Amino acid sequence: MLTLLGTSHIARQSLTEVRKAIEEDKPDIIALELDRGRLESLLNPQKQKIRLRDMARVGVKGWLFAQLGAWAEKKLGKHVGVAPGAEMLIAVRLAREKKIPIALIDQDISVTLKRFSNALTWREKGRFVWDVLSGMVSRKKPDFDLRTVPAQDVLDRLIKQVKVRYPNVYRVLVTERNQVMAKRLHTLLRANPDKHILAIVGAGHVEEMEDLLHKTI
Repeated sequence: MLTLLGTSHIARQSLTEVRKAIEEDKPDIIALELDRGRLESLLNPQKQKIRLRDMARVGVKGWLFAQLGAWAEKKLGKHVGVAPGAEMLIAVRLAREKKIPIALIDQDISVTLKRFSNALTWREKGRFVWDVLSGMVSRKKPDFDLRTVPAQDVLDRLIKQVKVRYPNVYRVLVTERNQVMAKRLHTLLRANPDKHILAIVGAGHVEEMEDLLHKTI
């Protein structure tokens, strides 16, 4: 049995839903949208996973994207009062407390960032710079509450926008990682046919991962 729980990494709603899913549903295995490096960064926030010396390994564009993404998540998290990745941290702590095995199913962050560096085109780079600058000067607020997980129609609209403006970025950051995570979940399910597996991933990954899993199960 597999339960896919979609979360927002800075939504207070996700903290409640993760805790409820673990304490009430009592899964046998908890699978997380994390790799070893990101898990260590969550447990030891003073240790940064991607540092300046890693630029040669992941590429300049991948390194800059990681820094900008971390800054944006931290700023938004401060705005809503939830640290980025708090729902994953709660899942890890509850799993350890209840002695539930944890499976890390995401692709290694350094592989993703290197793929990002190689995939980002000049057109997408220009759009990215424009969107960042526009976002910094714009006072327009998002049309959904950052404290909650966006509804599916909102997710669909946001995903469509990213696919159109950043097709290569979407492929690397979403599609390829969905394929990796779905494959690892499939392997986990085959190895544990009688176990209840709770997979906690970003809400934007759920629909495509469900499609991939349905094709393999």
